Amino acid sequence: MDKKTKNLLIDDFILHLATVEGLAKNTCQSYKNDLIIFSVYLAEQAILLEDANAQNISNYLLLRVQDGISNTTNARIQSSLKRFYRFLVTEKYIENNPTDKIKRPKSGRRIPKSLSEEDVEALLKAPDIDTVVGLRDRAMLEILYATGLRVSELISIKLFDYDLNAGVLKVMGKGSKERILPLGEYAHDWLNQYLKRREQLLQRRPSDFLFLSKRGQGMTRQTFWHAIKRHAQNAEIETALSPHTVRHAFATHLLNHGADLRIVQMLLGHSNISTTQIYTHVANARLSKLHKQHHPRG
Repeated sequence: MDKKTKNLLIDDFILHLATVEGLAKNTCQSYKNDLIIFSVYLAEQAILLEDANAQNISNYLLLRVQDGISNTTNARIQSSLKRFYRFLVTEKYIENNPTDKIKRPKSGRRIPKSLSEEDVEALLKAPDIDTVVGLRDRAMLEILYATGLRVSELISIKLFDYDLNAGVLKVMGKGSKERILPLGEYAHDWLNQYLKRREQLLQRRPSDFLFLSKRGQGMTRQTFWHAIKRHAQNAEIETALSPHTVRHAFATHLLNHGADLRIVQMLLGHSNISTTQIYTHVANARLSKLHKQHHPRG
């Protein structure tokens, strides 16, 4: 086999993930980042990606653990390496897969952080609705909490995905799976208020995106994430936030109020109910706390 540069091997693999396996852009980027960092580690020892053996890989994984990475990150890196070397074998770049003898660690299911209902209320009220950007952020936050959308789904919504009369959104989720989500009274109202002023964000160019940046373009995940952090700081919320925090709150609060797990699964767009079941741990913890507070023998 002709030797290829590390970047060409990685590029071939990423192209395969995107075009053949149809993985999302962010997922492909995660694989690429993992492999580039690993290739740099190998290069420092004058080892090519295609020449790495099981011991090289084990030593690298041990080094990353010693650096303090989480079990979840460790599992993701192993997954990236296993998939990469399986691809190299399939494409005849190498004969044997060096990751075959490496055991995958048990990552454990981390209970997602969630906001209390009081924190969510404070977050929703944080944007300055006297400005069009603040009104946009209020509408986006209200929709996140009303629907449990992923941030990537929220920023991808087009004008024609919103049914004004029915008060529902059409959303294209993971795996190109479409779902129709009710907005509820509050989110419906705030979205309509934003739409009345949306034109102020257009920069002489039409756009189909429902939510626009200050430049009149579609929002990015990073832009909205920075906005969430700013509003959380203004609302004096102490819980550490992630882009999925409001989504987690949506699921947890539904379960706290007695929603059926299958309904929550459908609303979140989970293919497997086991993914949704992690939220029951949060809900059960709250139930235990309420029982202890209010039951005479709690």
